[in-house]
Amino acid sequence: MDARNHDINQNIPRSALYSEDLAPVPASRRTWNTWNYASLWISMSLCIPTYMLASSLIEGGMNWWQAILTIFAGNTVVLIPMILNGHAGAKYGIPFPVFARASFGTKGANIPAMLRAIVACGWFGIQTWIGGFALYQMLQLWIPGLATLAPVFPASFGLATGPAICFLLFWLLNMYIVYLGIESIRKLLVFKAIFLPVAVLALLYWAVTSVKGGLGPILTQPSKFTSGAAFWAFFIPGLTGMVGFWATLSLNIPDFTRYAVSQKAQIKGQALGLPPSMTLFSFIGVVVTSATNIVYGTTIWDPVVLAGKFDNKILVSIAMIAVAISTLATNIAANIISPANDFANLAPEKINFRRGGYITGIIGILIFPWKLVADPTGYIFTWLVGYSSLLGPVGGIMIADYYLIRKQQLLVDELYDPQGTYSFSNGFNRYAMIALLLGIIPNIPGFLTTIKFISPDAVPGWINQLYSYAWFVGFFVSGISYYLIMRSYSIITTPGKNNEVNYVTAD
Repeated sequence: MDARNHDINQNIPRSALYSEDLAPVPASRRTWNTWNYASLWISMSLCIPTYMLASSLIEGGMNWWQAILTIFAGNTVVLIPMILNGHAGAKYGIPFPVFARASFGTKGANIPAMLRAIVACGWFGIQTWIGGFALYQMLQLWIPGLATLAPVFPASFGLATGPAICFLLFWLLNMYIVYLGIESIRKLLVFKAIFLPVAVLALLYWAVTSVKGGLGPILTQPSKFTSGAAFWAFFIPGLTGMVGFWATLSLNIPDFTRYAVSQKAQIKGQALGLPPSMTLFSFIGVVVTSATNIVYGTTIWDPVVLAGKFDNKILVSIAMIAVAISTLATNIAANIISPANDFANLAPEKINFRRGGYITGIIGILIFPWKLVADPTGYIFTWLVGYSSLLGPVGGIMIADYYLIRKQQLLVDELYDPQGTYSFSNGFNRYAMIALLLGIIPNIPGFLTTIKFISPDAVPGWINQLYSYAWFVGFFVSGISYYLIMRSYSIITTPGKNNEVNYVTAD
């Protein structure tokens, strides 16, 4: 680090685009090393949705090695934009919404920020549903009448009264933690780091000991696909879904890499932490899910449902409470902090962490998360693949702008100036908006077909098939079109005096 970087924010204009949360991180606070990033990904990967991710592939018809290969391949692919976008955070100390101003404009950056924030709201809802359902599984053991309460919601909601009550109770607990502030979650994160590995290993032990012959019969469970065509028809959107699982973090990774001591630290840490931990934890999910098919005669892909089948009330109660607490910790850490930054970018002077958390919570209910996780098809094809079609184009534009157009050179002061270099036309880069639309449009017919809004015969088959590659299509169409449009745009590639003196690159 450079000793000249004594006051990184002294020359940044205090405008409506500035807040302490969005300001560049000073050199003195860039302390995250390789292990910090590896442990971040280990912690982020160790969650119930990761388990369900692998289980959903088994339920969809894959055997164990096909599911593991799909997950490893998807996480290796998404690691590339993760590292590329992380470079700007480590170099300039800026968060994702500020980085997006360079390509989309000072006002236009709100569009990718909101796309990312809405997805985070969806994940918040999913995690909240998982935690609430864990409470339901516990309470119905002690209060059997909870399972037979009269319906309150319309049949179209697909929501029973008992699970709904527990979901709302868990949601209120999340909102209370938001009210207390981010510091209140530290002890819960420690609890999660200790408990979840133990719980997962306990499930693995159950799977191995419950099946005669141990792992042998589990790992010899055949694939359900009767032809190569059937396998590839599931594999391609499955791979896209695996990429989509972390497509959110591949955009807002600067929120974390802005604290890196060096580029080497964020690159090595992410490479060591993401693909291996996701693959290992997913393997356990695959083994346990395959065991349920042998033990119960049906595939149970939700670990909360599986735990609810055990006979010991005390054991189930302890497990469900622990799942709820660890889910609460993950929810606040992974699905509140990032959208809080994104919502703050809308009005830095008015929206803080607490208000951003409340906004996230409300949208998390409105997205009907219980429907997203009701079956593996909806989880992969509708949720993961669907939002990847929105986030892929954003990633393509940001990477093309930073590496091909600006050659990794940003004027940090200007990112906070409403009338500066990155204001473009009234705060919007219209070329980025055009490229974004070009990347989204090809995936719309396939999405509408998937949710049964239109008939598959309404559009040519090859157009529908593009949706299976949603993230890839959006990423490359938007990235390439943005580069072609912006090639002739006059870019200032040499940082000004203030940037040379006050901003240190952590290479």
